[in-house]
Amino acid sequence: MHEVIQFDNVSFRYPDDDDWIFEDLSFSVGSGEKVVITGPSGSGKTTMLYLCNRLYPENCDGIVKGTVTLFDKESKSYSPGEVNHRIATVFQDPDAQFCMLTVEEELAFTLENLKVDRAEMDRRIQDVLELTGLTNFRHSVIQQLSGGEKQRIATACALIMEPEILLLDEPISHLDPYTAKQFIIWLDELQRKRSLTVLAIEHRLDLWGDFFDREIQLEQTASAIPMMKRASSKQESQALKANRVSTDFLKEVSFTLNKGEVTVLAGPNGSGKSTLLKALCGLIPANGTVHPSHVGYVPQSPEFLFVTKTVREEIAFGGGTTADELLERLQLTKVADAHPFAVSHGQKRRVAIAAMLCDGREIIMMDEPTSGQDAASMVELFRLIDERAKEGTTFLIVTHDMEFAFHVADSILIMKDGALTGKFNADEVWRDVKLLASHRLLQPKGWVDRELCFA
Repeated sequence: MHEVIQFDNVSFRYPDDDDWIFEDLSFSVGSGEKVVITGPSGSGKTTMLYLCNRLYPENCDGIVKGTVTLFDKESKSYSPGEVNHRIATVFQDPDAQFCMLTVEEELAFTLENLKVDRAEMDRRIQDVLELTGLTNFRHSVIQQLSGGEKQRIATACALIMEPEILLLDEPISHLDPYTAKQFIIWLDELQRKRSLTVLAIEHRLDLWGDFFDREIQLEQTASAIPMMKRASSKQESQALKANRVSTDFLKEVSFTLNKGEVTVLAGPNGSGKSTLLKALCGLIPANGTVHPSHVGYVPQSPEFLFVTKTVREEIAFGGGTTADELLERLQLTKVADAHPFAVSHGQKRRVAIAAMLCDGREIIMMDEPTSGQDAASMVELFRLIDERAKEGTTFLIVTHDMEFAFHVADSILIMKDGALTGKFNADEVWRDVKLLASHRLLQPKGWVDRELCFA
């Protein structure tokens, strides 16, 4: 098999750091292979991907030892942009790669950079929209779409270049379970048709089945103690009441949450989950009334919260006294003095979560907190939520990770098309296959295994 990517004893670090992100990394990827890169959060997986597409080291003044070879040519010998149409990337945070207002304009911008004739543009845009199931989004404003929809658009922008190599940084992290499954099936068919080489970073391999040919581990992931299903700590007193909350997209939403209750907000991509969280926090104009007390909010893009120059300062910014404990428990001690913008995506998310946990918020709302997290980080997040809930903190968590939801949730709010279907006891949702399917959700493996045990 002909090698299209080759790393020979590659080490990388930033100029201001003494420690290498990774050292003496060697591997190769053959043409048409499907390879997954795994390793703990912060081990350098995204950095490695950026070396494959030549974003690094030129765009970050990084220091590289060893040799990176792309298509039989040393990476550093390519002129700017020379190889990028052959290697397309879908970033972990899709917002980081959008430049234009609408989907059509973004796709056209990509083709303009490749100097595609205008007469050819419309056909290629139409073809890739049909291929990715995004035809109805052609004239949509990108920043008005959900995180999952943005992820699919970013993939379309990569594919419209007709690349030979597709680099994916956690491509299903923002997709609902059903859409994630469909994405994987679709990607598998596409790879076969075009003989694409796929190199992907992924923490959650359960949905991928046998898609990947092999796995490369950057570091051995520490084995995590399996999560147990937590006992409810829901109290009688009310913590939050939403009364007929609505926006231009949201239909009237009403529900209550009690002290110590852990509630998961679930539903298909584009159903209004993130919009509801923002409305409840007063971040966007909304009708109706909300009666919360002391609310903390962790958005999908956690860097929007950052206001200080180090991770330690960021966590302690609200005046809490548990910053050092949270640094250790959320595996952030090694980056405590780093700038919050300079750490990995998973670490950024944990910094934002730690900041909300540190200063005693009575209600904490999190949007996709498990994205970019390895197994050990997930378990510690589970423990922190359980401990704080027992102390009376109320949690409202948007997630597509049904395994995490199964272990942590007392109750489930389910949304679809901007409307709240209802609030349910968690076990009631897990056993209702039709309810799950109608909202593009899948039964968690933990529930299925438990049911088999009691059968």
